This record gives sequence, C-alpha cells and structure tokens, in this order.
Amino acid sequence: MIAAGLARAGATTVINGRRPERVETVLAELRAADPAAAFEGAAADVATAEGVAALLAALPEVDILVNNLGIFGAVPVLDVDDELWQRYWDTNVMSGVRLSRAYLPGMRDRGWGRVLFLASDSAVAIPAEMVHYGVTKTALLAVSRGYAKAMAGTGVTVNSVIAGPTHTEGVEEFARQLVGDDLPWDEAQHEFMVHHRPNSLIQRLIEPEEIANMVVYLSSPLAAASTGGALRVDGGYVDSILP
Repeated sequence: MIAAGLARAGATTVINGRRPERVETVLAELRAADPAAAFEGAAADVATAEGVAALLAALPEVDILVNNLGIFGAVPVLDVDDELWQRYWDTNVMSGVRLSRAYLPGMRDRGWGRVLFLASDSAVAIPAEMVHYGVTKTALLAVSRGYAKAMAGTGVTVNSVIAGPTHTEGVEEFARQLVGDDLPWDEAQHEFMVHHRPNSLIQRLIEPEEIANMVVYLSSPLAAASTGGALRVDGGYVDSILP
C-alpha cells in the first residue's frame, strides 16, 4: 500500500524483496491495479550486508527511502536466545541503518530527500509476548532521530512512523494464534483487540492504506518542516500525548 500510494503521488517506486519471483509477483499486482504508475523491482536480502551491497549496485541513488523490512512473532522473553536476538536485530534494525547510511549522503548532496523508518506502538508499549520485537522498534526511534540530526539544514528529513496494530496477513495469523482459528474473522479481530490490544481507541486493526497515507505525506514537500519525529498512526493505542 505504501508503494502504491507513493506511485500515485508521482514517484517511480522500486519494490524490494528477497526472492526475484516474489518481487515480480508484487510488481504484476501493482501494475495491474495502476497501469499508469511507474514501478520497478530489485531483489536482495537487505537483512544482510551482502544483500544491501547488491541492492546498492542495482540502485545507487534514491530520493525517498522507506525502511519497512520487519519480522515479528510471539516468544516468551526468557526463551529468546542469542541467535533469535541477532536475527531480529539484523532484520529490523540493521537493514535500515545500512540503507540509510548509504543513501543519505547523496540526498544531502542533492539538497533534498526523505528517509522513513516504520516503527510500531511496540516501541513504546513493549508487548510482554514480543519483547525482542519491541526492542528493535524502540531502537528505530533513536536511529531515526540520530540520522535526522546528521541531516540538519540540508533539506533532507528523517522520521519514524509509529504504526499501531495493523491488518496484514501476518497480523491476522498472529491474532488467530492468540484467539483461536474457530471464529469468523470479524469476531476474531474483536477478541484480539479487546483481550490483547485493549488500549486501542478505534477498537479495530488499522488498515494498511491508513499507514500509507502518513508515509506519503512525510515523503512529500508538504512535510518539509517535519523531521526527527516519531509520528503516530496507532489508533490511539499508545496511552500518551508524546511517543
């Protein structure tokens, strides 16, 4: 949805994924939905340094970078071993660190650019069942702020987006793990929100288009004065007037 939104706004949008066949499938879906939009693809596993290098070789410069790679899953915190900690850190944090470090100098030199980190309500309201995930999202808030400071006065902005519980395929599977598979989806979603995400003020999962709207805005010239921030699209989930 973020890619589609940026393309509708006029950006030539590059889709990244680990597997070439998956990238081609997504490109076909996006092009079918919006034949007038410009989409390209670049397959690389950016959870690794080697994958980032491959992507940079294929795509040396960008004007807008959306760091949206992330994994999540429920694991009791005392059962999270070193290997899993490292996997989450490499995927959720280092992918964005490496890409931002590579692309920001070019944006700075050209005098314009946008970098976005997709964070989560879990960054500030650490879920008991996903501490390892929450920690990585907290780190993104600090990384985003730090890169924004490095870009001060250059015309380049760096922000993070705090997304609340969002209706994706992975979250739907996760919700069913917690509430069971026997309920119709509307009932399962209600049970999930009431018992596992009760702080939500909209009392439903956020639709991906709603996250995309914020990303498209922050990527635009309209958001020139928004940088170093953590902007919330969380349905009021975080019980605070600040992140």
